Amino acid sequence: MANFAYLFERFPSFGQTFCYREVAELDRQGITPPIFSIRNPKDERPQDWDARIVERVHYLPGEEQLLREVHRASKKGKLAAEIIGALDKWDRRTDFLRLYQAVYVGLRLREMGIRHVHAHFAGMAARGAFWIARFFPVTFSFTAHANDIFAPRNFEIGLDKLVDAARIIVTVTDYAARFLRERFPNRADCIYRVYNGLNLAEFGRTDFSSTPPLIVAVGRLIAKKGFADLIRACGLLAEGGKALQCEIIGEGPLENELRAQIEQLDLQNRAALSGAKPQREVRQRFAAASVFVLPSVVDPEGGIDNLPTVIMEAMATGLPVISTNIGGIPEMVVENETGFLVQPGDAAALAGAIEKLINDRPLAQRLGQAGYSRAQRLFSIEKNVRELCALINTARRD
Repeated sequence: MANFAYLFERFPSFGQTFCYREVAELDRQGITPPIFSIRNPKDERPQDWDARIVERVHYLPGEEQLLREVHRASKKGKLAAEIIGALDKWDRRTDFLRLYQAVYVGLRLREMGIRHVHAHFAGMAARGAFWIARFFPVTFSFTAHANDIFAPRNFEIGLDKLVDAARIIVTVTDYAARFLRERFPNRADCIYRVYNGLNLAEFGRTDFSSTPPLIVAVGRLIAKKGFADLIRACGLLAEGGKALQCEIIGEGPLENELRAQIEQLDLQNRAALSGAKPQREVRQRFAAASVFVLPSVVDPEGGIDNLPTVIMEAMATGLPVISTNIGGIPEMVVENETGFLVQPGDAAALAGAIEKLINDRPLAQRLGQAGYSRAQRLFSIEKNVRELCALINTARRD
């Protein structure tokens, strides 16, 4: 057990391996906070994750059952008058379910004697935690990541109110911490950076033996990942007669568009979209690769990558990384030390960086080894989870 609980929008899911790793490491350290998930990811549950952890997740009911349970609790006198008043006043305004979910979770936290809740992302879960703190003697904190900071959606309980009400705000890069401190100077002392982490022992090491060289990319098939630039870069390399294979692992709304681009550039035998894969298979593809590429860009809504976990994973495999100089990426990828950074959207520069590494195996090995060493220093899951846990312990209400 633990003296705090987690609240997630969905847990576990392919797209948020860092959340699962955090919970799993706490479990390894003997800390087992209750886990509440607003949504049940069902088809997103990776099969190679610990069933004991997944079985601990308490999934919130759907709207009809949720409302029934809250109304039943009200009739039984379990809700304070101010809670009932807030529910009545909010009525069916936007995001009204967050209030009911807060009551549902808050009642269970009260039964457990837990007085602090931590959420991931300054989104649905954090808004639920905000209302829990309003309704119950419970404090809250949250970890903010990327779009929830740089391109937040417009809700009445927005990023400003979340930052103002939380005991602490954690984010995962120095870049994001500076961004938040500059935007919310009166809360600067409550904003902390804790890197996501991983267990480097889980990752095999590449031997750079793939023939032709294998370029691997991993991520959601969405605009900010910049995979269209990678495909263009592969087209330029193919025009120059370079032998290579490119594999993009992930799924998302741009799949058809990217497939059409591959066909248009006649890259069907050189570039593949292989869909989402379990972590075990992703690690295997890393170990078979020659270089990892994530050509992140700023999307039309202003969203950017902050600390892409896949870059850490590539570094843990000893792969050199090619990415772009936006968000917190330069905190991982050091130019000409652990990889190369290019300007977002510059497919020609991307092609040049790829060509440099696949032409020079000793250089690729040197950069990959430096990346592995940097990952050991910065991204130890054991150290970073202990740091997060210490912050949460200082934030919770005694």
